Amino acid sequence: MNKDEKAPAFTHLIDLAAERFGGKVLWCTDDFFAEKENLIKPSKPVFIADKYTDRGKWMDGWESRRKRDPGHDAAVIQLGAAGVIRGFEVDTSHFLGNHPPQCSIETCSAPDGDWERAEWKEVLPKTALDPGSLHFFESHGHGLVTHVRLHIYPDGGVARLRVYGEVQRDWSRVKPDEVVDLAAAQNGALAIQCNDMFFSHMNNLIMPGRGVNMGDGWETKRNRTPNNRDWVIVRLAHKGIIKKALIDTCHFKGNYPDTFLLEGCSIEAAVPSTLRVDPKAEGEALKNAQWTTIIERTKLQADHEHPFEKEVVCKAPVTHVRLNIFPDGGVSRMRLWGTIA
Repeated sequence: MNKDEKAPAFTHLIDLAAERFGGKVLWCTDDFFAEKENLIKPSKPVFIADKYTDRGKWMDGWESRRKRDPGHDAAVIQLGAAGVIRGFEVDTSHFLGNHPPQCSIETCSAPDGDWERAEWKEVLPKTALDPGSLHFFESHGHGLVTHVRLHIYPDGGVARLRVYGEVQRDWSRVKPDEVVDLAAAQNGALAIQCNDMFFSHMNNLIMPGRGVNMGDGWETKRNRTPNNRDWVIVRLAHKGIIKKALIDTCHFKGNYPDTFLLEGCSIEAAVPSTLRVDPKAEGEALKNAQWTTIIERTKLQADHEHPFEKEVVCKAPVTHVRLNIFPDGGVSRMRLWGTIA
């Protein structure tokens, strides 16, 4: 489940268009063969050889019919949260004789949701696509984005569209005493390091809602080393003081961690004006960080929500937290509610 080591660094960011992140495919010119909603599904696309519908071959993606007149097809996706886009992934897996030869991408900022009247900006010019392939396209400094429009020329099928970026919430609107989930991806939190995510990705920990299955969480492999500890570090959405926490082992029954420990630290690695973080500087700062205990080592149960408030000790603002699990296993979600500093 780990990301391909050859994939660009931006693929470790949040997929702002993902269905489970709150993304929605609002419109398309045509999805005769395969529904537009498949574009943002969380799973990898699959191919089922003998599966057909009353319209033709079943395909795991968005596929329009063959065009017999001028023009091309397009689809509009509303992001799960407004953000700055760092890169795109256009996946034509399993679309071989029916992939679009080219695509382009536009973005707009329409906080009111009126994308039809918004000013669209081309961020990826018309670019060649290969059949059955993953395509990565870096994106630079195009401002705040709420919607993306994928154009395919002239028609055909795309399995998945990923829109990687950084959430930008307007923190000036948050009151000093307002309690928010500082570990929520939709607020801008990001899982940045872990020692193991063999079965499922660390960013699942901070996704919206409860996990839909065991694969929708952070799960490490079985470790036979005595006194083993697995860990994940989350950069909080905003520096703050944690007041309440929730550790959810939903769906993890024979493989939940026995105990956990939550720690926090404060480092200055972000540039507030742009919300950009230098990964190298952040990594070096974390090596020398002074970690303090927020929740003492505590027993966990299978398939259970564990709320904590009295147990939370966070006297000074923190920027990062480290969730330690003993000896290994899976955690579905982590919620950390607090006030911003």
